[in-house]
Amino acid sequence: MSDEEFRAFTVARGGQLYRTACLLTGGDTHLAEDLVQESLARVYAQWRRTSWFSGRPRIENPAGYAHTVLVRVFLSHRGRRSSGERPVETVPDEAVHESDPALRLALLDALGRLAARDRAVLVLRFWEDRTVEETAEVLRSTPGAVRTRTSRALGRIRVLLGDGLGELADR
Repeated sequence: MSDEEFRAFTVARGGQLYRTACLLTGGDTHLAEDLVQESLARVYAQWRRTSWFSGRPRIENPAGYAHTVLVRVFLSHRGRRSSGERPVETVPDEAVHESDPALRLALLDALGRLAARDRAVLVLRFWEDRTVEETAEVLRSTPGAVRTRTSRALGRIRVLLGDGLGELADR
């Protein structure tokens, strides 16, 4: 695969990677940009490589591979981070085109309060609509562990949102 194909891939998939990274980071757009850049650099390092046995490209599904790399970069970054600092609430650089910004912000805030692996499970399962098995593969875990983590993370989201979620959703 050529450098031009990688550029086209980056243009086509960069926005989706960035949106996923924003969810993973709890809305920290600067960290999201860094994670996407690091992920794309790692994908590029494998871009031209071929399988030793078949001679075919190693990356059969570039979009899936890039998302997997993004989640793994995020989890390794969270593990390296020595402080528990949290970004302050900021105004997004772009206008929000959602039907209910208050609900969206409440959900992003609650998602940002979860542990990194809990956040990753919820983003993979419900934002990217991945199966339990696909999520387990990305997280290097078992399907049972993914189910358990998903259930517990959703429970934590419910506790964090409390009664406010019903009020926001009813608007």
